[in-house]
Amino acid sequence: MSYVVTISGSPAARSRSTHLLAAAEESLHTRGIVTRRIEPRGLPAEALLHADFSHPAIREALELVEHAQAVVIATPVYKVAYSGLLKTFIDLLPQSGLTGKLVLPIGTGGSPAHLLALDYALRPVLSSLGARHVLSNVFATDREVPSNDTGYQIDAGVSDRLIQSIDQLALVWFDQVELREHRARSSARSEFAEPAYAHPAHREAGAGVARVAATAFSKTRCSN
Repeated sequence: MSYVVTISGSPAARSRSTHLLAAAEESLHTRGIVTRRIEPRGLPAEALLHADFSHPAIREALELVEHAQAVVIATPVYKVAYSGLLKTFIDLLPQSGLTGKLVLPIGTGGSPAHLLALDYALRPVLSSLGARHVLSNVFATDREVPSNDTGYQIDAGVSDRLIQSIDQLALVWFDQVELREHRARSSARSEFAEPAYAHPAHREAGAGVARVAATAFSKTRCSN
């Protein structure tokens, strides 16, 4: 099954970045795109910190990333850096862990200056892991995602930017799906296509060769 994997880099169960990630997931769902979420904070701490690749939870999370067609990453920004929890998880990925994948980074921070953390800290890491294309960041300040009694509220401007980025991701996504389906159909046709030798012209040619061989054999026997 084709899907987008989403990664929440926040160490908190309730956070602005995770709220934006949920909004991104909902937007993807309305477009018929399946998402699978990874929350590193929920992974076994010892296995995560010690890079225990044999642990089932770690192995499952890495396999989700490996088989995803696109990745959406959300992180809070602390001191002009993406979260240490997210870094710990990203460090588990192989050097080619994002090869060929489309990636959308989402971040939240106290001021617009924190946007630089996504551009100059996270983006180069994603590119070094082989990401085919890293979409423009969606960044929101704390003021743009204020808290309320039920959770958080997303500013209209941030919501518009998020939808635009999801539109871009979906456009590439469906192009990839169409390409994969086309390749699958072509492969199926090739697999079940009539072999060249089964073509009537080839069969006739083969029969001619057989007749010549039979005639030659008959003459040889007669001469003996």
